[in-house]
Amino acid sequence: MNAIAQHLERILDLARWAPSGDNTQPWRFEILGDEHILVHGLDTRDHVVYDLDGHASQLAIGALLETMVIAASATGRSATIQRRPDTPETHLLFDVRFRPEAGMTPDPLLPCIEARVVQRRPMSTRPLSAEQKQALSGSLPEGYSVVWYEGLAQRWRLAKFMFDNAKVRLTIPEAYAVHKSIIEWDAQFSTDKVPGQAVGVDPLTARFMRWAMVSWGRVGFFNTYLLGHLPPRLQMDLLPGLRCGAHFALIAPAPLISVDDYIAAGRAMQRFWLTATRLGWLIQPEMTPVIFTRYHRQGLTFTRTQAALAQVKRLNERLGCLLGAGQVERVFFMGRTGAGPRPWARSTRKGVEELLVGEGTHERLGSID
Repeated sequence: MNAIAQHLERILDLARWAPSGDNTQPWRFEILGDEHILVHGLDTRDHVVYDLDGHASQLAIGALLETMVIAASATGRSATIQRRPDTPETHLLFDVRFRPEAGMTPDPLLPCIEARVVQRRPMSTRPLSAEQKQALSGSLPEGYSVVWYEGLAQRWRLAKFMFDNAKVRLTIPEAYAVHKSIIEWDAQFSTDKVPGQAVGVDPLTARFMRWAMVSWGRVGFFNTYLLGHLPPRLQMDLLPGLRCGAHFALIAPAPLISVDDYIAAGRAMQRFWLTATRLGWLIQPEMTPVIFTRYHRQGLTFTRTQAALAQVKRLNERLGCLLGAGQVERVFFMGRTGAGPRPWARSTRKGVEELLVGEGTHERLGSID
């Protein structure tokens, strides 16, 4: 780290805490000068069913870039970001340049970067106050909005929707391959995966899941004959969906089409999440129905399981009813939020040294591990 200016080391040490799907961290950093970082934005479309169009990774890269802007304020610097044109979607390049600003104060969200966590377990059902909802709505850029689902009836409606979607997530072989690779069983913390203690199920269910996930044959047998998918769906989707303060959906000003649309949405998502953290609220993303229904609308066959494809068609119709006319193509993030104790287990991050590329480093950009 001797070759990196101290302020860049500070910025990168904070930026690496940006959220990414299953803790994949689809980014690498190249130092081009004391005030210049080249961000390599990658994706996992070649092996992750939740990222077949790269949009999930693009949201994460947007969150990273926003985090870099906030982190720069810790060193009294502003940051400008420019995407290099004509780079493939699978390997985006962003020039991030910093400039010292006299009298610049740290962003109020700065202390929330490392404090932000995912809470997969039940939370308090205490509703958000009008002031808290206003603060969260106000954290979004102009044109973006948030739809809230509050009260027992609406929470049940969303919980049932997520419960039904979870059957797809837990019964298709394409998702099984992802889950098997990203869970670090028995771990409280993990630098590049999801620790088993943070999955959100009780110890008995966790032991059963670990045993069953040794092979797809075991998973398929228990799902087919013994409803093996039912306990995790109850513990990870239905009960937490009821035990929360609210569900929410973030809506973009227009349908998301381009890479830049998703990058901008990721930046908005991160400010919303960090604002929730500043207010003392926890968030659990509920992204798979957003992703799977988008695949359906695009005609993308993401699984060989025909029953799951039929289920997603029905989920897409229900999502349209939940969001209202014209908003299905504009939703980019859904989740539940609530107050309560912070989770005792969480994903951590790779160190800055592991994320550096360029002269003197040995990271292979062709894959994400």
